[in-house]
Amino acid sequence: MSETEVNPTISKSTGLPRKRFYRARAHSNPLSDSHFPVPISPSHVDYSLHYPQLFPSSGQADSSKKIQFADVGCGFGGLLISLSTLFPETLMIGMELRDKVTEYVKERILSLRVANPGKYQNVSVVRTNSMKYIPNYFEKGQLSKMFFLFPDPHFKEKNHRRRVISPFLLDEYAYVLEVELEADPVVKLLCSATEEGQKVARNGGQTFQAVFRRIAPSDQTS
Repeated sequence: MSETEVNPTISKSTGLPRKRFYRARAHSNPLSDSHFPVPISPSHVDYSLHYPQLFPSSGQADSSKKIQFADVGCGFGGLLISLSTLFPETLMIGMELRDKVTEYVKERILSLRVANPGKYQNVSVVRTNSMKYIPNYFEKGQLSKMFFLFPDPHFKEKNHRRRVISPFLLDEYAYVLEVELEADPVVKLLCSATEEGQKVARNGGQTFQAVFRRIAPSDQTS
C-alpha cells in the first residue's frame, strides 16, 4: 500500500502534501514568545538536518559551503522550490514563524526529493523568528540574497514595530549580506513564484518590487 493511500494529507495526483491540512493564520505576531530551538551561533547550525545528502553527519564535510539564500517569511515555499532548481549548487533556506506552514514546507521538500532523486537537496526550511534570530543563523557577509516577499504591511501605527522591514532591522540584514549584488534571473520570480504573488496576478493586481543593494562605505578619512 502506497503512502498516499494511507496518508490523507498527501495528494494522490501529485504526491505532495495538501495545503488544507496545514492551514494557519495569515500572519503571526513576531513579538510574542515562541518556543523553538535556536542555534547559539552560525557555527552551531546543523547542516546535516537540513541537507542530509550533502552533509551526512553533524560535522560539516565542507565548511566552505554555506547557506547563501534566505527567504524570510517563506510561506508555503513556492519561491524556494523554484530557486532550488534554478541554482542547484546553492544552499538556501526558508525562515517561517508559523509552525503548520513550516511543517508543510518540510513535507513538500521531502516529497520532492523522493519523487526527483538528486534534486531539491539544496533547499530546506526552519521555524524561527527572523526579526530576532538572523545573526544566530548567518555570519557576516554570508548571504548573497535575502527575500522578503509580501510581508505584512502593518498599517496601524501601533503595529509598525512588527514590520519585518524597518529601520531598526536593516542593520542586521546588511550585516549578513554580501557587499556586492549582481544582476541575476531571480528578479523575474519575485512576483510570480510565490503563492501570494500568483493570487495577486489572478486577481489582476499590481506588485511593486524593491531590491536593496549593500554597498561598501566610502573612506571618509581621505
